[in-house]
Amino acid sequence: MSRSSCIDLVPLGLEGIIGCYLIDSPEPTVVDPGPASSADRLLEELRGHGIGPTDLRHIALTHIHLDHAGATGHLTKWFPRATVHVHHVGASHLVDPTELVANTRRAFGPATDELWGDVKPVPSDRMREWSPGDRGPWGELRPFATPGHIGHHVSYLDERDGTLYSGDSMGVALSGSPPHPMGPPPAVDVPAWLATIEEVGKIGPERLALTHFGFRTDVEPYRAELQRRIEDMAARTASALKAGDSSQAEIFDREVRDEMTPYMGEERAGRYFEMFPPRNDWAGISFYLESNS
Repeated sequence: MSRSSCIDLVPLGLEGIIGCYLIDSPEPTVVDPGPASSADRLLEELRGHGIGPTDLRHIALTHIHLDHAGATGHLTKWFPRATVHVHHVGASHLVDPTELVANTRRAFGPATDELWGDVKPVPSDRMREWSPGDRGPWGELRPFATPGHIGHHVSYLDERDGTLYSGDSMGVALSGSPPHPMGPPPAVDVPAWLATIEEVGKIGPERLALTHFGFRTDVEPYRAELQRRIEDMAARTASALKAGDSSQAEIFDREVRDEMTPYMGEERAGRYFEMFPPRNDWAGISFYLESNS
C-alpha cells in the first residue's frame, strides 16, 4: 500500500512536470516542496490532504535547486513545527538565498521570477544539516548521499514500502518516457553519478519517486537505461570536444526533444523545454569533462 502521494505543482499551468511528495507517517513529511512560484498551490493541496498548520513535521530536501527547494522558506512560515533537512553543503544557501537566486537568474534570465517565484530565506534554527552517516528525519526514512547531478544531492528511502525519493539523481521521465539525465552546469560529476546509479541498484528500492515526475516501478530496467544514457552522453560529449564540433550540442537537443515529444504532446513538450532545454544538460557534461581534462 502506498504511503505517499505525489502532489502535482503544475508550474506555469504545466501538469506532470514538477512533483512534491507527501509521506504519510506519524511525523508527516514532504520531500522537495518545489518552486516558490507553486507555493500557494502546494499549501492548498496539503490542506486538501488534511495537513494543518501544526501537522507538518519535516521538509526533506534532495538538493537546493529552486525547482526543488524554492518554496521551503514559505513552508517554514506556514508550518511552524516543521524542520528542514538538507545536506550541510547547501544549508547556508537557504539561510541567505541571494547567491542561489543570482546564479539561477544567470541561467534563466528574465524568466527567473515567473518560473521560480519569490524565494524566502529559511531560518537557521529551523534546519537540521545532514552529513553522510547521519540519521534521517525519522527512523524508517533513511537518507543516502546520491551525488552526480550535484555534489550535495541526497535521496531518501522509506523502508516501510521501499520507495526511494530520488530528486534528480535518477533522472527525469515525463509521461512514461525513457529516463533523461538532467544535469546543467556547473555541478555535474559523471563518475559520481554513475556510482550513485550503482548504489541505487545495491539498495534495491521497490519504486522510484521522481521529482520530474511521478512513481516508477520498473526500477532495474530504468536504472540500467539511465546508466547507459549517461555513459553514452559522456562519450559523445568527449568526442565532440576532442573534434571541436560545437554542433553536437544542438543535435543532442533536437534528439531529446524528438524522443520525448510523443510522450508529452507537442505543445506541452515545447513549453517544458523552454524551462529545461536539453542543450543545458550537454553543457553540464561538457563543463565537467573540460574541468577535469
